[in-house]
Amino acid sequence: MNTLEVKDLVKTYTMGETTVTALKKINVSVKAGEFVAITGQSGSGKSTLMNLLGCLDIPTSGAYFIDGENVAHMRNDELATIRNKKIGFVFQKFHLLPDLTALDNVALPALYAGTNEAAAQMRAKEMLTMVELSDRIHHFPYQLSGGQQQRVAIARALINKPSILLADEPTGNLDSETGKTIIQLFKGLNEKQNVTIIMVTHEPEVAKHAQRTITLRDGRIVS
Repeated sequence: MNTLEVKDLVKTYTMGETTVTALKKINVSVKAGEFVAITGQSGSGKSTLMNLLGCLDIPTSGAYFIDGENVAHMRNDELATIRNKKIGFVFQKFHLLPDLTALDNVALPALYAGTNEAAAQMRAKEMLTMVELSDRIHHFPYQLSGGQQQRVAIARALINKPSILLADEPTGNLDSETGKTIIQLFKGLNEKQNVTIIMVTHEPEVAKHAQRTITLRDGRIVS
């Protein structure tokens, strides 16, 4: 079954008197348990596509199905519910809250989803143990290395058991060795826990670890 399917997706932006078409009739299917990389040069449309896949924006036209449900033109509150239940996000810049510990950063999405504090913290500990940070749960972001902060961000993305993990340049702020560690973590999540992963990257060395690569150019899929 396709976890995610995009049909004839178009996204245009109007800036003054200029209209820019960032995506031109994109068609993509991602099966449950796949690890897919999206690549392309700056301006190719990959960030726009990631925002649409993550329900952070709505397309100008076309259809977008998550688990068979068309989410393309849902209201903002409906999109927020989909994001919270079905999608985990990992960003290049970690986006951890500096005044919260690793444990509290990871627990936060579960609290937003209505989980009580004790259960959220227990689940957060499980997630931090899974990413091999059980000895850092009470550390603040400034006390963690870049790679450790990214692992906290991955644990946070997974706490609500999403069916899809979206990673936007997840190794972009890391040195090459730490980047390899993060990619191996993604591969483990994909292979052992069947997490569907869609990763945007401009690095061919990173993209080659995915099972399949989708390349964008000027708003179209070219391979």
